[in-house]
Amino acid sequence: MTSGNVHRVELEEREIVLIGTAHVSKQSVDEVREVIAAERPDTVCVELCQARYQSIVDTETWKNTDIIKIIKEGKALLLLAKLALSSYQKKLARKFGIKPGEEMMQAINSAKEIGAELCLADRDIQITMLRLWRKIGFWGKIKLFFHFMLGMFLDEDLTEEDLEKMKSQDMLSAALEELSKVFPQLKSIVIDERDCYLAQKIKEAPGSKGVGVLGAGHIPGIKKTLDSDHDLEELNKVIPPSRATKIIGWGIPIFIITIIASTFSVDRATGIDQMISWILWNGSLGVLGAILAFAHPLAILTAFVAAPISSLSPLLAAGWFAGLTEALVRKPSVIDFENLSEDMHTLRGFWRNKVTHILLVVVFANLGSTIGTIIGGADVVSKFISTFFGP
Repeated sequence: MTSGNVHRVELEEREIVLIGTAHVSKQSVDEVREVIAAERPDTVCVELCQARYQSIVDTETWKNTDIIKIIKEGKALLLLAKLALSSYQKKLARKFGIKPGEEMMQAINSAKEIGAELCLADRDIQITMLRLWRKIGFWGKIKLFFHFMLGMFLDEDLTEEDLEKMKSQDMLSAALEELSKVFPQLKSIVIDERDCYLAQKIKEAPGSKGVGVLGAGHIPGIKKTLDSDHDLEELNKVIPPSRATKIIGWGIPIFIITIIASTFSVDRATGIDQMISWILWNGSLGVLGAILAFAHPLAILTAFVAAPISSLSPLLAAGWFAGLTEALVRKPSVIDFENLSEDMHTLRGFWRNKVTHILLVVVFANLGSTIGTIIGGADVVSKFISTFFGP
């Protein structure tokens, strides 16, 4: 009860006890159980949204994943990043012999034992990821994904004592500050906004006494912002793509088509060269991406055909078509979803599991096509300039 991880806050006529946890710490699990049993609060607030709560209480949730729907909605890279982050957390949890999220499960069970109301206080994980997704751009997404991938496969020599030290506000803040240098948008959306959201949900929870079970990194921000009111509706908004983004998205393909048509009208041979260059650069690099993901030959062929066409529309992507082909030819089974959490611990398993393999095909084919668009587009423009303005 006197632990530095437990913080007591008086808010008007309510008493709020905040427990800062490390999400893969055995000590945190014990502390959650002891504090809730001693405090006997009216409400227990946990750092979970409905989706994350469901994944903790129902480990069979993955079996209902519609991989084809995810590809069609353009969320393959988003899901891969989430899986990579989840895998890294699970790897640490295995080192210490506990289940990831066990401290949240303990809070849920303790709330039931004392008859307290359970409050899912966190913002929906999809909204948080989508708000982040809208801000970091394509290359930022790739960078974030590979950052998570490195975290998954690098064998970090961490002891449980190291994890407990991570609960120190100074160390955790320093770690977030370091990460924010690589991803400036990460801290404001993943930490700061959720601090406000969590604080508001904890304030709105019923009863005269409440306990909040939260990641240690949120405690300073929540304590600072508990006295303020926050608009949950505003924090739940997913900003649509800006008008400028739409203009650029359509402007680039229109520009490419226009200069090819213009060149063709003046010099038919050069116009044909432009089209061949566009097709070969897009198609071949889309194929290279699919090959790097060890895609099925039919998916590789699909990437070649789709890349030059999809690059001329912001509504399409070569990886979607390659991934859908991969999903149809190598359809994931129930066993693939059951083995997902285990397979994600190794690079070989990540590539071998049909679920993650399909997502990798989508991502790598898209990445290859994007690079092909840049190089092919530059070559098309170069030929246009040579035709109209001379070498």
